Amino acid sequence: MPEDLTFRIIPFFCHFWHRVLFSAFCTAKTLDKMWLERSSQVHLADKVSEESYEPFLSAKELEEADERVVSISRSSRRVAKYFTCGTLWGSTFLIARASLLLISIILSIIRSIWGIEDDPDSIFANWGQHGTETENLAWYPTDFLRDVTPVSCHSHNDYWRRVPLFSALHAGCTGVEADVWLFNNSSDLYVGHDRAALTPHRTFQSLYVNPLVDIISQNNPKTPFYNETDTLRGVFDTDPNQTLVLLVDLKTDGAKTFPQVEAQLEPLRARNWLTSVEDGVVHKRHITVIATGRTPFDMLMQNSTYRDIFYDAPLNELYEDPDAPDTNDDDGPFVYNSTNSWYASVNFFRTIGSVWTHLSGEQLQLIRGQIKGAHRRGLKVRYWNTPAWPISLRNSIWHTLMAEGADILNVDDLKAATRTRW
Repeated sequence: MPEDLTFRIIPFFCHFWHRVLFSAFCTAKTLDKMWLERSSQVHLADKVSEESYEPFLSAKELEEADERVVSISRSSRRVAKYFTCGTLWGSTFLIARASLLLISIILSIIRSIWGIEDDPDSIFANWGQHGTETENLAWYPTDFLRDVTPVSCHSHNDYWRRVPLFSALHAGCTGVEADVWLFNNSSDLYVGHDRAALTPHRTFQSLYVNPLVDIISQNNPKTPFYNETDTLRGVFDTDPNQTLVLLVDLKTDGAKTFPQVEAQLEPLRARNWLTSVEDGVVHKRHITVIATGRTPFDMLMQNSTYRDIFYDAPLNELYEDPDAPDTNDDDGPFVYNSTNSWYASVNFFRTIGSVWTHLSGEQLQLIRGQIKGAHRRGLKVRYWNTPAWPISLRNSIWHTLMAEGADILNVDDLKAATRTRW
């Protein structure tokens, strides 16, 4: 992980700098000791018997010469000592500055290559804590989407985020996913990956429906300067026309769960905020709901005049020969089309197969055929369960899918998916 690399580099340079300072200190102490020893030796040499100079100098001349020699010797030693120590500590200071500069450069390179940044979810640090008015999970942090650019990514298993819905929106995802469960003794739809993950307060309405009502209400205020009927404003301030896909994965019996999903969408439906089909015409609105999992297609299609829940069509059933010439057929002959479906999705691993280093020619042909069939029906292509590791392979497949015409990336790593144009 890039973050792990950063936290390894910083201690390394801290340890390096500590060793530099320690070595400089030891060197200075050693030089001090050497100068003291040399000073002692010179002092002993200065006490050579004056008798050896008697043939040449008188006692007074010897004394004066001795004083001059000692004075010059001590001054020279002092100047040399100060010069050496000053040079040593000056060099140490320069090394310190160079080390700090090197650390800054390396960290800047790491941040630019891997996109390391502060946790984008830091604004939710107090989410759910007592006294923050977020205990009921229906809190909206004012203006936190004002500078977010929508990205064609789908927040897979969105309920696993630190803050469901909000984390995905803050990253720019245009699609979120909620797995819902219905039990006989309750009308609530509980949200979670499996039964062990369910809690009484994490429901479809508390995590998704009610927060979306708050967000869109705030983005569409009733003032003398703004009339919602004139302008469509979704969840993103930077692109008010961008619809948000709410993918609802039914985990329990579809015949019983689907009517409850319809009923709990009423707060959005009553405000005319749901994309709908009326008499065969699609009206795109703030939120587009797609039902998947155990959703019964025939139940979804029962109302032939009005629908505001779309189907997640099986992409593997839509294959068309990518090399065959295009036709001008409209949606009429197709079972799955833009009036009843929105996504066309498939399990990448089960349909395309394993990928070790790169997609094979046969796999690419299969992908192209599926994308062609979905687009001819007016549907948006989504592959889920794509390889997540190694990262290089994951990124390569993301690039390839988007280059071949896939419409949205199904992702678990929000930061990786939203920091690059795939």
